[in-house]
Amino acid sequence: MASAHTEVQVRPGVEGDLEPLTALYNHYVRETAITFDTAVFTAEERRPWLLSHPEDGPHRLLVAADARSQEILGYATSSPYRPKPAYATSVETSVYVAPGAGRRGIGSLLYDALFKALADEDVHRAYAGIAQPNEASARLHARFGFRYVGTYREVGRKFGRYWDVAWYEKDL
Repeated sequence: MASAHTEVQVRPGVEGDLEPLTALYNHYVRETAITFDTAVFTAEERRPWLLSHPEDGPHRLLVAADARSQEILGYATSSPYRPKPAYATSVETSVYVAPGAGRRGIGSLLYDALFKALADEDVHRAYAGIAQPNEASARLHARFGFRYVGTYREVGRKFGRYWDVAWYEKDL
């Protein structure tokens, strides 16, 4: 899957992507409240996460890479929503775009590919939690048919303050 106008290739994440994916995620851990992780990871610590997203099935990891340099520009995942068996047909989705790669349509390319990949899977709903404020993420999710369902107030504490998380859902 490639888009000529942006020269970005979207493909399944592989073990060779572990280092750059970890570095990308660690940026958000250190610099933002977008993720509620508070300590950076080593690549080895992130390996189980990568391996929990095979190339097929409902739990996917897709990466966007520069078609020429293969630099990782972002990634999207669908992960288990909750561990209990009755939740098996629900997934939680997320998108992370590399610093400096924003406003290039990377998030849209990733979500488009992710939802196409999930179309043939036994998945009924997708959920996304967006730490507030994050208008760009809210717009991206609305563009892909997510609808707002509610906000958990002050549900996470990071950087010495509490953060709200708005929740969105999408029919699949």
